[in-house]
Amino acid sequence: MTDEITPSEALVKAVQIAGGQAPFGRLVGVTQGAVWQRLKANKPAAAGWVLRAEEATGISRHDLRPDIYPIERGAAPTNPQPTR
Repeated sequence: MTDEITPSEALVKAVQIAGGQAPFGRLVGVTQGAVWQRLKANKPAAAGWVLRAEEATGISRHDLRPDIYPIERGAAPTNPQPTR
């Protein structure tokens, strides 16, 4: 994880950035109640929420669900510069 944040803390942060549970739920396509249940249980974001949450809030998929989106150490850059 990039800033030593737990996945459940990353979800809390994403919800705050979105403006609350209902706005976050709308961003990821679920009800406010579904968001509340995850927060109450101290669980990470559901797998289906991650990419939309990342796009809308800027919270990294690696922070939201490192079990699904681990940071690959030593991986080639996604947009390598052409060599001459």
